[in-house]
Amino acid sequence: MDAFYAACEMRDNPKLRDVPLAIEDKNMIMTTNYIAREYGVRSGIPAFIGKRLCPKMVFMRPNFAKYREASSKFKEVLTLYDDKYEEVGLDEANLDVTDYLIKHD
Repeated sequence: MDAFYAACEMRDNPKLRDVPLAIEDKNMIMTTNYIAREYGVRSGIPAFIGKRLCPKMVFMRPNFAKYREASSKFKEVLTLYDDKYEEVGLDEANLDVTDYLIKHD
């Protein structure tokens, strides 16, 4: 899921939905929302470069407890399509939906 950490923060604080937002840790940007991406700010760049590209950027520290909880709910949905899905991280998974599609054609 693209921008997962930022999406969790925007879900919980609607004021963040209309501002450029970056989740950063140790002065590195982990992810951004789509508004920040319009300024060229992407994950994996230093926070000082993000601030230079977008001076109005709102920076937040990650809240992994929140992200783990949201991820758990997301992965419950995945089991409807493939109960043997492969977790890749909090916001990624690999699924084989072949059987689901055959059963629900």
